[in-house]
Amino acid sequence: MGPHLSTPPSFPQFECVSCASWLSVPQEKEKAHEGARPMRAIFLADGNVFTTGFSRMSERQLALWNPKNMEEPIALHEMDTSNGVLLPFYDPDTSIIYLCGKGDSSIRYFEITDESPYVHYLNTFSSKEPQRGMGYMPKRGLDVNKCEIARFFKLHERKCEPIIMTVPRKSDLFQDDLYPDTAGPEAAMEAEEWFEGKNADPILISLKHGYIPGKNRDLKVVKKNILDSKPTANKKCDLINVSKKTADTSSVQNEAKLDEILKEIKSIKDTICNQDERISKLEEQMAKIAA
Repeated sequence: MGPHLSTPPSFPQFECVSCASWLSVPQEKEKAHEGARPMRAIFLADGNVFTTGFSRMSERQLALWNPKNMEEPIALHEMDTSNGVLLPFYDPDTSIIYLCGKGDSSIRYFEITDESPYVHYLNTFSSKEPQRGMGYMPKRGLDVNKCEIARFFKLHERKCEPIIMTVPRKSDLFQDDLYPDTAGPEAAMEAEEWFEGKNADPILISLKHGYIPGKNRDLKVVKKNILDSKPTANKKCDLINVSKKTADTSSVQNEAKLDEILKEIKSIKDTICNQDERISKLEEQMAKIAA
């Protein structure tokens, strides 16, 4: 933060590096955590340093340090005995730190305050599958209309899953306490200026321009009035004429079919009469032969 960098190497030691005299090391802590596994360190908004690491018994730890006096931590908490390195993600606007462990299936979050015990546990988000890695959305990318305070991107074996954290609010107004002015995308100064020992606060932006009032967000479904689709007088006449034409055509077709049926009946009757005559003649011939 500002003119300093925290540089935790792979072993449990970190340094506060200053650019004021060409990357000098004004503060150094040889063993921030007693364990031999890797640690992580980040600067907070008040200038303190937050670290995660391991104890001698391989218990995961988190600690809060004052860079001006690094003999003892301000706060030190032991978590569990998992092997995954705890990755800290910090929101300076709400003073909340999210801890995501590699191989874990949960995200723990804490609030940093000026009152003892300084690091306050808030809650844990749990899921079924473990995470291989975790990404963090900048504050300016959140959906302020849904009171979203954090968005993570959980890396699985074959996919990336977004995890959204929101604060339930009944009010439909913009939540100023959740979204104070935050760091924008524009840099406050160039890298060369930082190496020259200059310092500048980040350029802040307001997230209020991304807020849409609830009334404007509501979707209105307008049902069509069935009366609007009723045919007009001209359309009615057209429909009547069409129906008349259809009726005339169908009556002509029916008459033609009836004529065909009558012709078939007549031919059948003629055939029956002819056969009756032949039968009568045959009977007469048989009678003569018998006599």
